[in-house]
Amino acid sequence: MQTKDRKVILGISAFYHDSAAAIVSDDKIVAAAQEERFTRKKHDDSFPEKAIAYCLAEEGISPGDLDAVVFYDKPILKFERLLETYLAFAPRGLRSFMKMLPLWLQTKLHLPREIRKGFGRLYRGPILFTNHHEAHAASAFFPSPFNKAAIITFDGVGEWATTTWGAGSENRIELKQEIRFPHSIGLLYSAFTYYTGFRVNSGEYKVMGLAPYADPDEARRLADLILQKIIDIKDDGSFWLDQSYFNYCAGLTMTTEKFHRLFGGKARKPEAPLTQKEMDIAGAIQIVVEEAILRIVRHVHAKTDMENLCLAGGVALNCVGNGRILRQGPFKNIWIQPAAGDAGGALGAALFAAHQLYDIPRVPKRPDGQNGSLLGPSFTMEQIKAVLNVYAAKYNLYENEADLCKRVADLLASGKVVGMFQGRMEFGPRALGGRSILGDPRNPDMQRKMNVAVKFRESFRPFAPSVLVEKAHEYFEMDAESPYMLLVAPVCENRRLSMTPDQEKLFGIAKLNIPRSNVPAVTHVDYSARVQTVDAVRSPRYYNIIKSFERLTGCPLVVNTSFNIRGEPIVGTPEDAYRCFMCTDMDALVLENLICLKTEQPAFAGAEEYKRSFKLD
Repeated sequence: MQTKDRKVILGISAFYHDSAAAIVSDDKIVAAAQEERFTRKKHDDSFPEKAIAYCLAEEGISPGDLDAVVFYDKPILKFERLLETYLAFAPRGLRSFMKMLPLWLQTKLHLPREIRKGFGRLYRGPILFTNHHEAHAASAFFPSPFNKAAIITFDGVGEWATTTWGAGSENRIELKQEIRFPHSIGLLYSAFTYYTGFRVNSGEYKVMGLAPYADPDEARRLADLILQKIIDIKDDGSFWLDQSYFNYCAGLTMTTEKFHRLFGGKARKPEAPLTQKEMDIAGAIQIVVEEAILRIVRHVHAKTDMENLCLAGGVALNCVGNGRILRQGPFKNIWIQPAAGDAGGALGAALFAAHQLYDIPRVPKRPDGQNGSLLGPSFTMEQIKAVLNVYAAKYNLYENEADLCKRVADLLASGKVVGMFQGRMEFGPRALGGRSILGDPRNPDMQRKMNVAVKFRESFRPFAPSVLVEKAHEYFEMDAESPYMLLVAPVCENRRLSMTPDQEKLFGIAKLNIPRSNVPAVTHVDYSARVQTVDAVRSPRYYNIIKSFERLTGCPLVVNTSFNIRGEPIVGTPEDAYRCFMCTDMDALVLENLICLKTEQPAFAGAEEYKRSFKLD
């Protein structure tokens, strides 16, 4: 139970994309989780009933003990924007309007009712609402280690705003300027995501990963075409989109026939073979978006004259752009909210209320206040053993921490793919060692094996290195920490492998199987890597595993990808983990202090049928 001198506030994001809940106690982040991890429905947008129940249990309270519940945007303003947009495009948007109207009339315009119903009528306290980009800004600044910082948020759209900038100081934030719908960097990128055949709101990172396969000259030509025809970017980073190329204002798709004519044909159908055209277009839109965000960053620095920058919103998950901000931007330090998308809005809403509305003092924490973003559930050994016993699973217990870490390192060094399920679950889209699949980065076949035989996904997708923070500079050209895997950096020149003249001539996917460095499994075709630096404060066990791997091999990094397969959320429970382990070609599974080896497990019903159900690209 809470004490009278403490404010406990619950933030919620729901009904749009990636529902989530987060709870803060004064200025401490207690827990946060996405609903998808409990329901197993990827990007679940329903009311986050299970995530709320987890957050309340973590704080040890019931709904009636909460001081406030805060929703991450203002639905009336959002509905106003939708109505004005549909009226502006009428009658062209009638189908889209009729599709969205029932959901708004039944649910979204009655959020206080829906929230109280979601609590089983057990919560009778205040229900508060933040602006969407206020929630993003709060999620960026308040957990950061900075006392003062500039803030930029950019995403698809909130109520009206799509891009904002402002500043934070102590326990206050203020947004000073915004760019409004329909002009949106996030929606621009999503339109190209749609055109290249990937799913909007989940496939944008695939476009980012595909971009390095572009022919540089063609990507530059197409980028210039986009800048001439589609988007006008001013020196201060403000921009204007020609809406005749887009259909998102009033239609059920993202792009128009005019867009298709400009790029020589209709959108690629999902699951159709990727061609050089899609790669070149991905490269082009990445160039354009990076140019836009760099201009915004320079403008904000000129206006604020601050040395620290905080970022949030879905576009802040573009880690290639973030890497350029760090290397080429004017700010000395940057901090990016690990759950930068809508899920993080739940955390931002709770923090905004705590500091901005209830005036709770804020003391910046070191290394930050996000607790490694390890804010989700953990499980006891008894709970894990109970699950394994149901499946008659075989496991080995390691009571000594050093022995466990050495055994995992041994498995990795021998070429095994290892599932890691330990500690608290990550909040946000990145697996950071709590719910991860690990491999040996030196193995030139590891990327293919993990993509095709473990993840059941496209072979071009790159993997991230998790590197000891003190050794990161020996492998990657970066002088900053990247604990949340949100920065892309070039691989150091002395780690790269020279290419033959014939290899230099290769285009597209033909580049994939050419080793680029002495850690080929984490080196993308453009000699870059999406880096996670690992330290002993945020992730002590994960740090010690990588340290053991370094002692064994001399290599201070491992391959890290999220513990899930294509189309499913990251695993949330021991049962999820064991099922994923048995239905893929993973070799070993670590569940806290237990290690399961695939060769020792009994047959798992349906495993082969499960594997065959995935159509690989």
